[in-house]
Amino acid sequence: MADITLLALFEDIDPAADAIEKLRHMGVTDDRINVLSGAPIPYKMLGRPHPHTNVSKLSLGGAIAGALFGLFLNFGTPNMYYVPVGGQYITPIPPGLIVLFEMTMLFALLATFLGVFLDSYFPNYRPMEYTPEISDGKIGIFFKCAENEQTKIADALGVLGAETIKPVEAQQL
Repeated sequence: MADITLLALFEDIDPAADAIEKLRHMGVTDDRINVLSGAPIPYKMLGRPHPHTNVSKLSLGGAIAGALFGLFLNFGTPNMYYVPVGGQYITPIPPGLIVLFEMTMLFALLATFLGVFLDSYFPNYRPMEYTPEISDGKIGIFFKCAENEQTKIADALGVLGAETIKPVEAQQL
C-alpha cells in the first residue's frame, strides 16, 4: 500500500504530545513525524528525539580557522615584512592576543551564521507541507502512514483532541 501524509491540528501542547506518543505506539516512527508550530516549542516538551545539527561542529571549525589566521597575523606578517623597531620585540604578545581573540570570534560567528543558514535549508525551493492554521497558533503534526491505517489513526487522534485530521500534499510556498 502507498503511504499518505496526514495533518493533525491541535490547540494545545499537551494533546499534541499525547498524540505523538500515540503515533509511536501505533507504529509510526519518529522520522515519519514532523511537528510545526507558530512559536518555538522545545523538543523535550513534545517527547521528540533531540534534533541533529552540525552547527556546533561548523562553529568549532570556524574558531580553529580564525585562531590559525590570528596566529598568522601575529607571527607570520611581522616575519614576512620585518620592520626593526629599536629595543622591542618583532611580535609583541599582548596586542597579539587581542588580534588572536578577535579573529577567533569573527570566524566562529561567521561559521555559525553559515551553519544555521545551511542547516535550516534556506532558501528552500522544494514543495513543503504547511497550512495557514499553524500561523494562527495551532500545532500541526504531519505524519506518514499506510492508507489502510488512516481511519484507525485518525480516530485515535480525534479522541486525544485533534481539531482536524486531513490528508495533505506538499505544495510550493
